Amino acid sequence: MRNIVFLFFLVSFTSCEKNIDLNFQKTLNNLVVDATIENGKPPIVILSSTFGYFSKIDKDSLAASFVHGADIRISDGTKEYPLVEDSTQNADGFNIYFYTSKPNPDILVGKLNGRYTMSISSKGENYTASTTIPPITTKVDSVWWDEVGGIADSNNIKLMVMQTDRKGMGDYIRYFTKVNSGQFLPGLNSVFADEFTDGVNFSIFYDKGVDKNNKEARTNLNFNRGDTITFKMCNIDQPTFNFWRTYEYSYQGNGNPFASPVKILSNIEGPGVGYFGGYAAQYRTLIVPK
Repeated sequence: MRNIVFLFFLVSFTSCEKNIDLNFQKTLNNLVVDATIENGKPPIVILSSTFGYFSKIDKDSLAASFVHGADIRISDGTKEYPLVEDSTQNADGFNIYFYTSKPNPDILVGKLNGRYTMSISSKGENYTASTTIPPITTKVDSVWWDEVGGIADSNNIKLMVMQTDRKGMGDYIRYFTKVNSGQFLPGLNSVFADEFTDGVNFSIFYDKGVDKNNKEARTNLNFNRGDTITFKMCNIDQPTFNFWRTYEYSYQGNGNPFASPVKILSNIEGPGVGYFGGYAAQYRTLIVPK
């Protein structure tokens, strides 16, 4: 994540010219927090440092951005659990460092209706955040596939979902998809509120999740015949919804000179950015014939 400085200026030329010297301030390296806890799973916390707007970003700089040696603790309201640092390799062999809960002697596992408070101490700074794993109130009834645009011989297909929202406003969801043995990826627009679906049973199609660092992946959001699709839908609380709603809106306006600046609504208290979010997850798998 970058520190983004929005610079807009208008220079009117008449019969003379004037040299303008721009003095860019050096931005601070703030802590970036990407923390989640899901029902039935231990928490995952990734800490990194922000980049300056003009910083070069490559594998070496990304590897150097991970923050190590932090003291992270999560409380479920009854007991406090210290997290330990661990790492894994992605498909490209890149090491990703994270903090999680392991038996020591107990392990923290997310529960529906759970409330969690996280504290982080790193490099002389302290940070706090809290979240909830809500109940599952938007239920997945069934999943199936359909042709795109009614073209029977097309390789592209779309994922259809029948779901039911409980009666009562204030339900928020975020969804992910996984294709074959890949990883779960969020949709380009991954969060929704129940403003227009409150208490309704309805069918809807979901786009394929995308790697937002891959511009080519955004050109075709359909699935293909022969894919094994795993659909993950999660109820989330309002702060988690607000973070991703503002983040995705900002992401889609990035590079557009006419877009309004968007403040991303973080729930991290302290000199950092990011979020701590709880997920009440449901999974469904669909095998699409060739």
